[in-house]
Amino acid sequence: MGLTISIRQTRIDETDVPGGRKLRLELAADGGERIPAILLLPDGDTGTRSDGTAQSRPAALLLHGYTSRKERMADTVGAALLQRRVASLAIDFPMHGDREGDLFAQRSPMQLAAQWRTALAECELALGYLRARAELDRVRLGIVGYSLGSFLGITVAASHRRVRALVLAAGGDFPVGVPFERVLRAFANPLNAAGQYSGRPLLMLNGRHDRTVRPDQAERLFAAAGEPKELRWWNSGHVLPNDAIADGCDWLAERLGAPTSA
Repeated sequence: MGLTISIRQTRIDETDVPGGRKLRLELAADGGERIPAILLLPDGDTGTRSDGTAQSRPAALLLHGYTSRKERMADTVGAALLQRRVASLAIDFPMHGDREGDLFAQRSPMQLAAQWRTALAECELALGYLRARAELDRVRLGIVGYSLGSFLGITVAASHRRVRALVLAAGGDFPVGVPFERVLRAFANPLNAAGQYSGRPLLMLNGRHDRTVRPDQAERLFAAAGEPKELRWWNSGHVLPNDAIADGCDWLAERLGAPTSA
């Protein structure tokens, strides 16, 4: 039997935004750190299933890049998904956003490994929170990861069949020279995770001129992934254009079965 984890929620505030509501939260498991989060919930009727029962919203977990924060994902990807009637939850990774620090400025590989494991555990906690909310569909969940978030996203999605669709933006294999690469690969190898994530749709969005996650890194990850999969190139660097965000959100909303009238 699986272990049941109690998730505590602290609501900081709630505001109306175009297309829905924005909730600033702190999440925590018993004995764990507080995880700053932003939850976006769409307005409007959720619709009904063929049997006449109420239909819940699909939702996505949003994972930001290195040195970034939850607001960046919520204000871009989250806002776009909201217009497509998909809820989203963006969280701050350890040593990011409201949890100041530098994930890779660790003094030892063991410290980095501990922070990485914490980040993975918190992604799993966030998925559990989405599944627990009554207005959200526990089986129509996706992940959108950008850069660092793509490394974590593919790792979490590979081991959780509850993730129905995955979007990796500016993602790929680990870059050459990442601190403690051999240690990271021992427990969080993107190529291994890509091979385990199969039978569920994957979309990769990458810039042809990206010097942070280079095209060859993206191609290595794409080659390691199982079908169905798509790799779409954009004429950009590491920062993808707004059209790429819209493209990825359209794709995800379709795969999660969001209302087509949005």
